Amino acid sequence: MTAGAQDVTGLLLSRIRDVPDYPKPGVLFKDITPLLADPEAFGALTGTLAGLCSAHGATKVVGLEARGFILAAPVAVRAGLGFIPVRKAGKLPGATLRQAYELEYGTAEIEVHAEDLAAGDRVMVIDDVLATGGTAEASIELVRRAGAEVAGVAVLMELGFLPGRARLEPALKGAPLTALITV
Repeated sequence: MTAGAQDVTGLLLSRIRDVPDYPKPGVLFKDITPLLADPEAFGALTGTLAGLCSAHGATKVVGLEARGFILAAPVAVRAGLGFIPVRKAGKLPGATLRQAYELEYGTAEIEVHAEDLAAGDRVMVIDDVLATGGTAEASIELVRRAGAEVAGVAVLMELGFLPGRARLEPALKGAPLTALITV
């Protein structure tokens, strides 16, 4: 890691607040709202993610509902790329592609507009946190079903004690997975 990357990581970490026992007892929630409220930290975050988009040759940025939108939209603007929202099922009008995925207790579905991605697009998938990897894995499948290529997946924070990375590695098929912070 370069000195500049260490400086950014330190800045980002210093703006993430630990909230004990939220949303239930025994959970230590990592709150990114102080980071978002700090223009220097938020700018460093979006600049770093935009740099990853450029480094991996992305032509579009996908943001995962809901906090992934907050990160991915300004990253897309900063990188000069289009932003594509991946939403919970039933939230997008018009023709969509839908993908189901497993949760801890049940299933969920996400969607993308069918016409927003196409062959030749190289897509960077961006989210705030990688936990179990279900949503990211489903979004990778949606990108490929639309005919586009996954340029990479980037997250602000990876919860290293959960199996997200191991779950995603087969789905990535060699595309890079970057976590700016691992806790």
